[in-house]
Amino acid sequence: MKVLLADDHQILRDGIRRGLEGAGIDVVGEASNGEEAVALAAETGPDIVLMDLSMPVLDGVQATTRIRSADPDVRIVVLTMHDDPERTKAALQAGASAYLTKGTSFAEVLDTLERVQAGEEALSPTLAASMLEHVNSIPKSELLSDRQVEILQMIADGKSTKQAARALGITQKTVHNHLNATYRRLDTQSLTHAVLSAVRLGIIDLYSEPDPEDEA
Repeated sequence: MKVLLADDHQILRDGIRRGLEGAGIDVVGEASNGEEAVALAAETGPDIVLMDLSMPVLDGVQATTRIRSADPDVRIVVLTMHDDPERTKAALQAGASAYLTKGTSFAEVLDTLERVQAGEEALSPTLAASMLEHVNSIPKSELLSDRQVEILQMIADGKSTKQAARALGITQKTVHNHLNATYRRLDTQSLTHAVLSAVRLGIIDLYSEPDPEDEA
């Protein structure tokens, strides 16, 4: 596995490099800002860029967009101190495959790198979200029906299929039928993948406000 580090803190980069190399990972370069990350990604051809978000010259979201546009095969794993929803969503929509906060253990960083390299979907226990590659070319308005979007949003908000069925006044079987149709439209075979793909496409919101009735 070839990894490019992009972070404006030298001490942090040094520590991560030592850890990665100790685990047998080839660190092909280090960037101290987003512009350098874009240039080094093109020069070194990494499998994964471990990307900070807050960097000078060009931030991590913009760098992610440019790197992925130049080479869609490069995976981006965000490692940042920021855990607010807007930054997370922006990074994922830019093409990041995973999002980790800097409170994450190094073992979790290694595990995430390995899983992303293997093409697996994953959810980081700290805040993470890993996104799969597929972005359907069908216009969003034609991609899913209003009911499919409604059900997928409920699932993303933490409802079970039984709760979604009760809230919508339909049977649980009907909910599953809608979900199966959603899987086909998003070209996925799992609920997690469907939810995360829909977030990347901007169809649903991973951080919508909870239903007051659920808290009652």
